[in-house]
Amino acid sequence: MLTAADGYDGSGIDGNMYMDVVEAAHSAPSWLDGFVSAFSTYGLALFAVLMLIGWWQARHQNAEQAVKALAAPVLTVLAFAGSTVLKQAVHENRPCQSLHVITLEACPAPGDWSFPSNHATLAAAAAVALWFVSARLGVTATVIALAMAASRTWVGAHYPHDVIAGLAVGALIALTLALLLSRHARTVACLLGRTPLRPLITAS
Repeated sequence: MLTAADGYDGSGIDGNMYMDVVEAAHSAPSWLDGFVSAFSTYGLALFAVLMLIGWWQARHQNAEQAVKALAAPVLTVLAFAGSTVLKQAVHENRPCQSLHVITLEACPAPGDWSFPSNHATLAAAAAVALWFVSARLGVTATVIALAMAASRTWVGAHYPHDVIAGLAVGALIALTLALLLSRHARTVACLLGRTPLRPLITAS
């Protein structure tokens, strides 16, 4: 059985900043904590909605944009996989375990590592992927991604450096893959256009 002693203690990096945020959450109105907690838990669903909107709009524009829209959730999942690999390599204990603090979100069991934040990774990857679909959706997704990252520290789930790293990992992986896809979007669109999947990339 894993214990906190088996993991890395990241509190020396920005533990004081983390405690300031947690104390602010304890002092905040209950309605605000409730809203942030709900957003932190369920807010990732907003990216799925934005991706669906992006795909619906893109297939009415051109097949290449539709391919990028269809790839958005794939890029996001691949970024999550990269974050998971890094999380298992670092083994950083959750701040609630290292600092023994009561947080809005229940403290995970030992072995549920903290660095980087998967929520922040998913949010950043989704935002970057959506920038390649629509600038308007990209802006909206970026604002939501930053709010998601901040919420993860507010509820006590992660140190600030965890969410910053998560944003960086998600953005870097998604950007690299999106740029690669952009070079071949026309080829992929042509291939899909010859298959029964053609309705996914064009409304005509």
